[in-house]
Amino acid sequence: MEPRIETIPAKKLVGQNVSMSLTNNKTLELFRGFMPRRYEVKHLLNTDVICMQVYDAGFNFMEFMPHTIHQKWAAVEVSEFDEIPAGMDTFELTGGLYAVFRFKGTAATFGPTFNHIFNTWFPASVYETDTRPHFEVLGAKYKNNHPDSEEDIYVPIKLK
Repeated sequence: MEPRIETIPAKKLVGQNVSMSLTNNKTLELFRGFMPRRYEVKHLLNTDVICMQVYDAGFNFMEFMPHTIHQKWAAVEVSEFDEIPAGMDTFELTGGLYAVFRFKGTAATFGPTFNHIFNTWFPASVYETDTRPHFEVLGAKYKNNHPDSEEDIYVPIKLK
């Protein structure tokens, strides 16, 4: 599984977020709250939904553990920040270099892909993780919890 290497521009996001870990996973609750309300957001740039993970500054992703606390976002990209719906927040995603992996399958089958990215691809590449947020784009081919579902996984990178 080889990624495409892509430089993305900065993005303005509007959505909801929660602090969580894998052992205290609140992703389902977050998306159950956000998805019915996503079209309340004004100035949408597209219909994609972004699932983003924000880690503390200086966090070494190679030390990630199931109990690592991070901020999880369910968001959409907008052209401007005005008329933010009640209960939603804004986030300015810094642009930069990303390794983009295409994932096909269900959340339950994501483990081998995660292991490949961090235990096979990164050690063999000329890159290391950067400290910017990690995110997935749930686009037109995303089918929640379906084996044919596809999404793009964006991992921030920089040269070693």
